[in-house]
Amino acid sequence: MDQTISGPHLFSPLTVRSVTLRNRIGVSPMCQYSATDGVANDWHYVHLGSRAVGGAGLVIVEATAVAPEGRITPGCLGLWNEQQIEPLARIANFLKAHGAVAAIQIAHAGRKASADLPWRGGAHLSAAQGGWEIIAPSALAFGGELTQVPRAMTTADILRVQDDFVATAKRALAAGFEWLELHAAHGYLFHEFLSPLTNRRTDQYGGSFENRIRLLLDTTRAVRQVWPDQLPLAVRLSAIDWMPGGWQIEDSIALAKLLKAEGVDLLDCSSGGVVPDAPITVQPGYQVPFAEKVRRGADIATAAVGYITEPKPADDIVRRGQADLVLLARQMLVDPYWPAHAAKALGHRLTPPNQYARAW
Repeated sequence: MDQTISGPHLFSPLTVRSVTLRNRIGVSPMCQYSATDGVANDWHYVHLGSRAVGGAGLVIVEATAVAPEGRITPGCLGLWNEQQIEPLARIANFLKAHGAVAAIQIAHAGRKASADLPWRGGAHLSAAQGGWEIIAPSALAFGGELTQVPRAMTTADILRVQDDFVATAKRALAAGFEWLELHAAHGYLFHEFLSPLTNRRTDQYGGSFENRIRLLLDTTRAVRQVWPDQLPLAVRLSAIDWMPGGWQIEDSIALAKLLKAEGVDLLDCSSGGVVPDAPITVQPGYQVPFAEKVRRGADIATAAVGYITEPKPADDIVRRGQADLVLLARQMLVDPYWPAHAAKALGHRLTPPNQYARAW
């Protein structure tokens, strides 16, 4: 039975602080593994720019490392130095010129760093292959192809990473981005601190829920101090680990309430990624219930992700109040103009670029 209700729909605007999205469709951050020394190039410019031309309201640049050792692979984007600002500014300017809000996700890969490119197998790189030391809350290897045991972080390491996030947020602002997302999902560094499966520390950053969330909460507070009040701040969470003894939806709701108090405006609700053998049943919309539970439980805006491919289900997510925003990844790779096609299917019309007016 269709329980769609009247209310905001996929093509209604969404205002967060001073920023207004032209619709509720966003492009998820998707790693392209195509940078050199962290610097964006023409691939990123065309890849991201085409999605803005295609009608998305929000375009999020892929996980962008806050330090060289925070990259997943040698091909990942970075924003740890001044030379990396201008190529990203070129992208941000193009996105905005074509009606999208320019967003960027900043990240540290933790124990999943120093991996080869996925089309080369994705295994950890040796020092001879150009790999680097990896760090994590505890000295536990991820497993699978990622066999390297990370060095357990010292307090000095933790404070340095926090400073790296703050410095990168400042550079993101200098590059012209209007929306910032902290990556605390998919088994990367922040998530490794959050989950009891990967955090075995006995100091103030491990053990209790309050201790395991400390790094993310402290970093969020520090970033919010340098990220302008008028601009949105989001956090991507893995809402559950899909494993007994791991991070649970109740933890995500409790954390979301605390993040909201620190000035976070939206939770981007994904799941999994902290261990290689979690039993996840993937199907269309399988992560939408997490966005809905966090939205209702913490009274905070959320984004829904995960095999959302068809216009009507995407529209229903917004109409039913399950999430405020729908983020698409693989489907946007298949069809950069998905927003325009979805609008037509749902009885709306996007204003095309002048160059494409005859076709739309």
